[in-house]
Amino acid sequence: MAWFRRRKDSGGAPGHRGANRADLEHLEEFVRSRRGVEAFIEPRTTVTETTVLLIAHDGEWTRRRIDGPEGARRFAHRLAIPIYDVALVGYPQRMRDYNERRKKAGGTV
Repeated sequence: MAWFRRRKDSGGAPGHRGANRADLEHLEEFVRSRRGVEAFIEPRTTVTETTVLLIAHDGEWTRRRIDGPEGARRFAHRLAIPIYDVALVGYPQRMRDYNERRKKAGGTV
């Protein structure tokens, strides 16, 4: 039986994948359509690859996979936005405030 056979083309754990063009286009559009955007590198976990979290001036945010910490830095440099390591600086208060406003308004976070 081949139920538990690993895929040979994955290059990593099953279910893991790096950024694709749709991820990068989403991130680029977020930066273009909002002001005061900053990037935060989120480290790889057992569940997901490295992600980049973009947070606008009002706390609105989006997250997508990225091709490692260096890929996140290259992305931020190319778009001329600041980038931070979330493991060192944490999440900004404006993101938590935004999430709280969304919960109170009945939206999802």
